[in-house]
Amino acid sequence: MTKRWLTLAALALAAVAGAFTASAASATDPLTLDSGYVTDQADVLSADEEATVEARLEELTANSNADLFVVLVDDFTNPSDNVQWADTVADSNNLGSEQYLLAIAVDGRSYYISAAPDGPVSFDQLDAIEDKMVPLAADGDWVGAITLAADEIQGDGGAGALRVTLIVVAIIVAALLIWLIVALVRRARRKAEIRRRGAMPETPDPADPFSTLTDEQVETQAGLALVQADDAITSSKEELGFAVAQFGEGATEEFTRVVDAAKAKIAEAFDLKQKLDDEIEDTIHDRRAWHIRIIRIAEEIDDVLDDNTEAFDALRKLEQNAPQELERVRGERAALTPILAAAAPALSALSATYDPAALSTVADNPAQAQERADLADRSIEAAAQAIAAGRSGEAAFAIRTAEQSVAQAAQLAQAVSTLGAELAAIETQSQALVTELQADLAAAQQLPDTTGAIAAASSATAQQLQLAQADLASTKRNPQRVLEALSTANAQIDAAIAQGREGVERSRRVQQMLEQTLAQANSEIRAAREFIETRRGTVGSTARTRLANAEASLTQALNLRATDPEASLAEANRALALAGQATSAAQSDVQAYNPPGYDSGWGSPFGGSTSSSGGSGIGGDILGGIIGGLLAGGGGGSSRRSNSSGWRSSGGGGFRSSGFGGGGSRGGGGRSGRSGGRRF
Repeated sequence: MTKRWLTLAALALAAVAGAFTASAASATDPLTLDSGYVTDQADVLSADEEATVEARLEELTANSNADLFVVLVDDFTNPSDNVQWADTVADSNNLGSEQYLLAIAVDGRSYYISAAPDGPVSFDQLDAIEDKMVPLAADGDWVGAITLAADEIQGDGGAGALRVTLIVVAIIVAALLIWLIVALVRRARRKAEIRRRGAMPETPDPADPFSTLTDEQVETQAGLALVQADDAITSSKEELGFAVAQFGEGATEEFTRVVDAAKAKIAEAFDLKQKLDDEIEDTIHDRRAWHIRIIRIAEEIDDVLDDNTEAFDALRKLEQNAPQELERVRGERAALTPILAAAAPALSALSATYDPAALSTVADNPAQAQERADLADRSIEAAAQAIAAGRSGEAAFAIRTAEQSVAQAAQLAQAVSTLGAELAAIETQSQALVTELQADLAAAQQLPDTTGAIAAASSATAQQLQLAQADLASTKRNPQRVLEALSTANAQIDAAIAQGREGVERSRRVQQMLEQTLAQANSEIRAAREFIETRRGTVGSTARTRLANAEASLTQALNLRATDPEASLAEANRALALAGQATSAAQSDVQAYNPPGYDSGWGSPFGGSTSSSGGSGIGGDILGGIIGGLLAGGGGGSSRRSNSSGWRSSGGGGFRSSGFGGGGSRGGGGRSGRSGGRRF
């Protein structure tokens, strides 16, 4: 019995030892290469096969500038990663940059070619070689796999005179390429300089101040000049309105003429800006000439306004009646209180009914109106203090600020209720249009349809009608969007129905569509105008140009309404589209504006803090263009003259961008650590 147990224990011990022996045989740590090119630790090559491989690798050394060493083991261990194992062996055996190591794990079924980053064979070529070796390695054809690697590394096998010839040819080609690259770079630079200069004269003209400016600089100055000129006219119109109310039309007749002349000039500038922005391609010479013309128009407007500073000053003698004017402004501010109180609830009621996009032009009106009212309160208090101290000039300035603030606050607050009434009217029009489209669909079914055009239009109209009815029934509807979709559907079905009806009926429908479009365009233009006027401190020239052209198109549509309804409808649609573009551009300008926090000069005449935080309203007066308007167009002739040079002068500037990125390498020692290797 004891003997049996001893026998079994011996057998178990032998099995465990055999397992450990087998494991040790199949796992190989990084090793020292044999004296030849091949180190066969896995013992998979016969003596003849090893001799064949050695001969091929010696041929590779003789016919190329690269050496290939091969090591075959059962498996990689310590490390087990084929890349790290091969690189470790190569480094430990001091292989150079022109010497490659092909490491093959026979049982592990993987291999990798270790290479230095500056070797004669690129990493992409090594990846391709490893790919080609996969079928041979999978079949256990080690001689074929090694031979293929040697053939690929050797390439064409050229040596001696052929190699020298190729080197000479390569040098010649490189020299030609360098010459060609230099020539192309010089040519590209010349073309880039021509593109940069555009229509700019090559030789500056002393009589032409614009001859030293690039096209881009001229365009920038034109945009700035147009904005400042428009702001100056807007401020002058507001000043004129206040003066007419106080002094009468007779006393303001001369300045009325001046403002009308400036408005005529700015219309020409807006027309030029529209031509520059439309879809028609203009020559670089036309664009430069038009931009320069805009700048000169802006200068002419400034001169026209400045030449009448005496009339301006005559209307600004508020300081002689400052106490009475202050009481008047106080009364206007008191009348504003209930209007402000109703604005926020009215907007909340509209927000519960309509989509935010339909209310985008008045979304911040209550807050903006309150800021203007706060500014008016501070201005009234500052005026009272100035009057008590005998500073009549400061009092007049504060009273005028309060007047404009109260006027803008009332305009902002009333715009909410106005928009609500217009949206309700548009909904009524949409409902009427829904009924009309339903009738159109029924009528279309009775018409002959030989081409299928009526059926296609009816199907599209029915889809639009279904979507519109669902939108009108929702709690977050957008009447303007619904009316636009219904109008488009109505135009489609009308075009189809027109094929089977006489011209009189078609004219009636055009007239009806015209009235709807005119109403919508008028609403869009009014909303865009109020949005831009109350935020003119940040709105650029694009929005103003679109609005000016929308108003011109609407006027043209009204003129053509009785004589040419179709042309009138086209102009009304153009006015509607331009008004939408004006609103979108203005909102983008306002969203891009970030009012700074600062202490301004208001503290001197008005007292108190004017930082942009804490409800001070400084962001509002800048956004509304109140301070800028006063200083540019309402603070006396000399003040606007000193600021007008802002669009006449040129300047330079720019910004620098910094690069970013990073890099790193993997693996240790001098080998590549490239991500490669294959399994088979």
